[in-house]
Amino acid sequence: MTPALEKVTDLLKKQRRVEDMVHSQNLPRQAIVETLVQRQHLAELHKLLAQLPAGEIGSLLEVMPVEDAKLLWAQIPAGRQNDVLWEISDARRELLAGDREPAFDDSQMNAFVLVEGRLRQIPIEGRKNLEGVKPLWIDLLGASQAERSYVGAHFGLTLPDPDAVTDLEASSRYLIEENGEIHLHSNFLLDREGNSRSVSVAFVLHQGILFSLRNEELPVFRLQRRRARTQPGYVSDCTDVLLDLYGADVEYSADSLEDIYATLGNVGRQVLSESISDKEAAAILGDIAEEEDLNGRIRGNILDTQRAINFLIRSKIMSPAQQEDTKQILRNIDSLNSHTSFLFDKINFLMDATIGFININQNRRINQLTVLGVVFTPINILAGMGGMSEFSMMTQGIPWPLAYGGFIVGAGLIGVTTYLGLRHLEGRNTKVKKVALAK
Repeated sequence: MTPALEKVTDLLKKQRRVEDMVHSQNLPRQAIVETLVQRQHLAELHKLLAQLPAGEIGSLLEVMPVEDAKLLWAQIPAGRQNDVLWEISDARRELLAGDREPAFDDSQMNAFVLVEGRLRQIPIEGRKNLEGVKPLWIDLLGASQAERSYVGAHFGLTLPDPDAVTDLEASSRYLIEENGEIHLHSNFLLDREGNSRSVSVAFVLHQGILFSLRNEELPVFRLQRRRARTQPGYVSDCTDVLLDLYGADVEYSADSLEDIYATLGNVGRQVLSESISDKEAAAILGDIAEEEDLNGRIRGNILDTQRAINFLIRSKIMSPAQQEDTKQILRNIDSLNSHTSFLFDKINFLMDATIGFININQNRRINQLTVLGVVFTPINILAGMGGMSEFSMMTQGIPWPLAYGGFIVGAGLIGVTTYLGLRHLEGRNTKVKKVALAK
C-alpha cells in the first residue's frame, strides 16, 4: 500500500468511525459536533488531494473499494475531475461519474481528413470525436500526458512530450523506429516583438498519419491550416503536410529577415547622422542587440529545418514530386543563410559605429575638461601668489579692495586670453586637417 493510499484510507475510516460514534449517542448538540468533525476530516483530505497529481489520484481510485472510491471522488474539486477521469479505466469511470467522459478542455486538438483534395478540420472535444475518423493529420496543442496517452493508444503508438525534446541528444531528434514510425523533433520560429524564441515541435509519421505536438500556437501552423482548407490539391498525404510545414517555416523566417532589414535600415540612418547623444546610442545598441538575437535564432532555425529535410531525404519515403519540393526548400535555406551572414556583418558595423560615437562623446567631454584645466592653471598660479605675504608687501599703501579687485580682473583677463588662444589653435588644426583631406 502506497503512503498516499494509506493516508486517504485512514482519513475515510476516521470519518466513518466518528460518524458512527456520534450517531450512536444521544447528544444535545449532535448535529454541531458531527459537522465540526466532518469539516476537520474533509479539510485534511482536501489538503492531501491538492498535493497529489491527477495520475496518482486516478491510481488511488482504481485500487480502492467502490464505496471508498465514491467518497473520495465526491471530494475531488470540480476543476480537477476531468484530469482525473483521463487516469481511470472506463469501468471505474462509469461507477464514479456515470456516462460522463473526459473532455479535451484546456488543450486544442484537431483532426484533418482529406475531402475532395482539401483538408477538412474536425475539432477533437472528446473521445467520441475520434471514433470512425481516418485522419491525414492530427494536431495536438497543449495536450496533457493523459490526453497524449489516450490519443496515442487509440492509434497504436506512443506520443512524446514536445517539451522533453530539448533533453534528447542531437542524434536522437530524427529517427525511424523498428515498426516504421518516423520521429522528428524540430524548432519553429515564433517572432514576437521583444520576445522572439524557438518553439519545440514533435512530429510522428505513423501509418499514413502525421501527428504534431506542441505547447504553443505558431503562425506557421495557422498558415498551413488555411492553405490546406482553401486550396484544392495542396496536399495529398501526410508527408506533404510535413513538408509544407517546413516550407512555411522557411517563408516565415524570410519574412522575419525582411523585418530585420527594415529595422537595421532605420538604425543605420540614425547612426550615420551628424551626432548621437548617449541616450540615443543606448537605445540604438538595444535595438541592434535584439535584431542580432533574432538573426541568430533564424539562422539556427533554418539550419534545424535543413537537417530535418536531409533526414527525410535519407529516409526514402518521398515521391519524386515531394523530392523536388525538398530541393526547393533547401535552395531557399541556402539563400537565407547568405542573408543572415550579411546581416551579421551589418550588425557588427552598426555596433562598432555606435560605440565609436559613444567614444567621440566621451572624448568631447574629456576635451572640455582639459580646456577648463588649461584655462584655470594660470589663474591658480596667480591665486597662489595672491595668498602669499609678498603680495601684501607689494600692494602696501593700496586699499585692499582696489588691490584684490585688480588682481581678480587680471586673473580673469589671463583666463579669457588663454581660452581664446586655445580656440584659435583648435580652429587652425581643424582647417589644416580639412585641407589635407581635400588633397
